[in-house]
Amino acid sequence: MFSHQSQFSGEKILIADDDEVIVKLTTLLLQKRGFTVLSANNGEQCLQMVAEHQPALVLLDYMMPVMDGLAALKQIRSRYPDVYVVMFTGKGNEDVAVELMRAGAADYLRKPFVSESLVKRIDTVLSVRQVEIENRELIRERESLQGEIKQWNSRLEQRVREKSSELEQAHKEIIQSEKLAALGHMSAGMAHEIRNPLNSINLFAQILLSAEGLDGENQSYVYKITQEVERIDELLIQMLASNPNDNNKQQRIDLVEIIDKVLGDYQVRISKQQIDLNLNINRKVPLIRFDALEVEKIFTNLIGNALDEMPEGGTLTIALQADVEKIIIMISDTGQGISTENIPRIFDPFFTTKEKGTGFGLSVVLRVVNNLGGRITVDSPPATGACFLIELPLLPSSVH
Repeated sequence: MFSHQSQFSGEKILIADDDEVIVKLTTLLLQKRGFTVLSANNGEQCLQMVAEHQPALVLLDYMMPVMDGLAALKQIRSRYPDVYVVMFTGKGNEDVAVELMRAGAADYLRKPFVSESLVKRIDTVLSVRQVEIENRELIRERESLQGEIKQWNSRLEQRVREKSSELEQAHKEIIQSEKLAALGHMSAGMAHEIRNPLNSINLFAQILLSAEGLDGENQSYVYKITQEVERIDELLIQMLASNPNDNNKQQRIDLVEIIDKVLGDYQVRISKQQIDLNLNINRKVPLIRFDALEVEKIFTNLIGNALDEMPEGGTLTIALQADVEKIIIMISDTGQGISTENIPRIFDPFFTTKEKGTGFGLSVVLRVVNNLGGRITVDSPPATGACFLIELPLLPSSVH
């Protein structure tokens, strides 16, 4: 009646029993149904066969030599979750049945048993095993997919944060550019208006120079007035220029020479305030091509601001280095630093915390750095001074 092939034919079944008659009869029955049959005659041998062959099902006798069936059952279920076990027992005690099921048996049969009962139990257990293995696989796939989704979400959130930060930075730069453009228009208008009275001052100074009775010392004072007027006029002409990056104004610039010049201009003040200079300057950085007066404004404003923050002494640090891609400039002081709430505003035109400040200095620095294609950042931990870092790209037009 049960000689036809099982739907699970080809699966391995291990018979572990010390009764040779039961092993032979059961083997014949299972082989006719298409199963691959293995056998063991004690608990230890059973465990070895399970480890070696990984059968789908073990028919395990409760009472066996060397290691009893219950001990073998517990080890099989703990080590090999995909190996199911049907127990043979000669005891009809309910407590034994409960103990076996708690230990992990899929089912149990009392000896003696009939072939029909054994075949039905085996098919039932293998059906349950198939469903449970598929369910475990689905759970693993679900967990794997959930893990991948979590990773995707994490990467997506990171990209959103990065893009949001980039957009925010771009928006700030647009606003800053608009402010600088507005400042440029206003500065041009102011420069035009200032040149009129400045020309009058220069004219009156020229008259004084040509006047009789003016002694040599006073003549030198008037002459200095005319020199300063001419210097102011040059600055105003530059403010009125429509394109500060005009190629006609660009020249080969040695940043080391500019730093030396600006430090020379501030030398009296540096000595008076007892400022310690800490210079880390590579005097062989590549030359760049730009308007020298524009570049000089970077150092004039940053060094001037640093000195303003150290009226009673401190350390002014200036570093100038370069790598294959960029020139790096660092200017720092040991003053009171910049408050956290003011850092986002320090490059805004007209923003100043000084009583007599104009709020133009850092906005001019930013404009020049932007025109050079560079970027400027500031770091100012509380009460430790301020550190400005400028990175200027080495473009093909850089001169070595």
